[in-house]
Amino acid sequence: MSLLRFPRLGALAIMPKPGRVLPTLALLVVLSISLFFLRGTREASFLVPLRPDGGRGENNAWRNGAVPGKPGGLSHRPHLAHHPIDDLIKEARTQFNQLMGKQSLNLEQAASRYRERRGRHPPPGFDKWFEVAQEKKGIIVEEFFDRIYHDIHPFWGLDPRDIRARAHNQPFTIAVRNGKIKPIHDDKEIHFRMQMWIDLVERMMPHLPDLDMYVNHMDESRVMVPWEDIEKYAAAEQRKRVVIPVDEAIQTYSGVADVENDERYDPHWHHGDAHKFWDFIRDACPPNSPGRSVSSLDTFNSTIEFPDAPVPQYTHKGYVKNFTASEDVCLQPHLRGMHGTFVEAISMSTTKQLMPIFGECKLSTNNEMLIPSAMYLAENLRKDYSGGNERGGPWANKIDGMVWRGAASGARNKDDNWWHNHRHRFIQMMNGTTVASMEAGDVEAGPTFRLLAPEKDPYQLSAQKEGQLGKWVSSWSDVAFNNLLCHPPEFAPDGKKLRTCKHNDELFKVVEGMPFAKVYDWKYVPDVDGNSFSGRYRAFLMSTSLPLKSTIYPEWHDARLMPWVHFVPFDNSYMDVYGIMDYFLNGHDEEAERIAREGQAWSSAVLRQDDMLIYTWRLLLEYARVMDDNRDKLAYVADLTR
Repeated sequence: MSLLRFPRLGALAIMPKPGRVLPTLALLVVLSISLFFLRGTREASFLVPLRPDGGRGENNAWRNGAVPGKPGGLSHRPHLAHHPIDDLIKEARTQFNQLMGKQSLNLEQAASRYRERRGRHPPPGFDKWFEVAQEKKGIIVEEFFDRIYHDIHPFWGLDPRDIRARAHNQPFTIAVRNGKIKPIHDDKEIHFRMQMWIDLVERMMPHLPDLDMYVNHMDESRVMVPWEDIEKYAAAEQRKRVVIPVDEAIQTYSGVADVENDERYDPHWHHGDAHKFWDFIRDACPPNSPGRSVSSLDTFNSTIEFPDAPVPQYTHKGYVKNFTASEDVCLQPHLRGMHGTFVEAISMSTTKQLMPIFGECKLSTNNEMLIPSAMYLAENLRKDYSGGNERGGPWANKIDGMVWRGAASGARNKDDNWWHNHRHRFIQMMNGTTVASMEAGDVEAGPTFRLLAPEKDPYQLSAQKEGQLGKWVSSWSDVAFNNLLCHPPEFAPDGKKLRTCKHNDELFKVVEGMPFAKVYDWKYVPDVDGNSFSGRYRAFLMSTSLPLKSTIYPEWHDARLMPWVHFVPFDNSYMDVYGIMDYFLNGHDEEAERIAREGQAWSSAVLRQDDMLIYTWRLLLEYARVMDDNRDKLAYVADLTR
């Protein structure tokens, strides 16, 4: 999470007025109330004294920061008096505490803070929404819903009937009529993802107005409107934003009956050319951004262009500071050849028209409206993503290292492009043998990455200076593929599809998968993108292990999670991951445990199924309003007339 603006809509991300920081005593009172709402979890972790490092991992000399080359073989590296991550943790905790001081505890507060932040009245139905949110013990902080307004705002630039017409009768639509749901789909059976969202919306009945909720059941994002068009829509929204007089407010939605007989709208989906997807990206980037000035690569059968330094716009001395900006691909044109989304996505169906589509995730340049992932909603059905009831044991009993298992998803794994895939890069960078070969000058061993030149390296790792980076990585990393997803697939003589791949076999060993119960035996659980977002992220957050998160895909919950408080962010180049592990393994185990415990307690309070209901309900109220002909006057004002 970042308290800075969302990168695409600038003025649309309304910031609180200055001078509203609560006095210290009042802030402590509010924080105490906030902690009370962390029900169902163990005592809030930031109130629990943390024990000294008691990890049971082997080779603890290396894990405590020892370096080779001294008498006796190993000696401890002196601790730095101050580390950049210390700054990030301290600043993040301060921001989070300030944010929690803005919690709304009654309807009047919630409506007032809505008007202050959004510049208009809440939509009709806001009072019932807040009533249910309180019944569900939701923690209501207005900033937690910023994503809704980032996603909704461009639609104020379209004519309301156009929005209704574009959403009507599309495949995979949840149609709400008279307090009941009618699914519309082109398949013989309702898609798994759509069924999860139907079940979620069903919980809101009969309190939603009539609407058509068109959902994206694909992994990939689909709506990519050019930047200039979004700016035009944004300017229109700004002009319309006003707190109208109370006596002009309308309480009843008009519905969607006028489009019932319209033909299905055709947004002219663009299929194919998945390897040229960056050309859609660049048109959606701001004109002065680095991503706007580069095109898709002509070929991926070429050497990878690894960045030679961290991106300064969102890092502090090499470490991610602004997580929102770190997701912005317009700031990272090198990712066009380093992330599977831009190499060759599994599927592609994209339009440049502003279509009202709801999706699980999107790129910073995409224009879907985000809703909770179906994988998160199906936590009791899809235990391969949720882990079921597994949460892990005490921190002191965990292995002092990192573990990851997964498939080589993210792009089509072909013999002429695979080294550009982000998951292949992550596996190689976390493989000590590969890293040692790179240190020895064998660049063929690691075609997916490069080690930073000493003069440009902000991390200055002792193990690397001693030429022992690979040995050090081997001491704490257990990272491997369980399926290489070869394209085209390779088959055994008996016709069974293989998990191996001839063009990867020399550099990657395929191992068996690992159940969550075993994953949580380790302290550090990294999470990287697959074909889009990673469906395991919520489970990792709710575990007793520490999630390390790298992604280019924003999700619905980002505004309620604070990096360096609830999880540890790392860059999409992965160049900072060695520095992060060096920090935590070299005398900062206590900080790692604290983030893990606070992340688990907080996630158990704000990422529940009920929180997904609260978020989506409010989103649909805003959506119903923006597609209504009376949208400028639809408003909840009862709190002002009592």
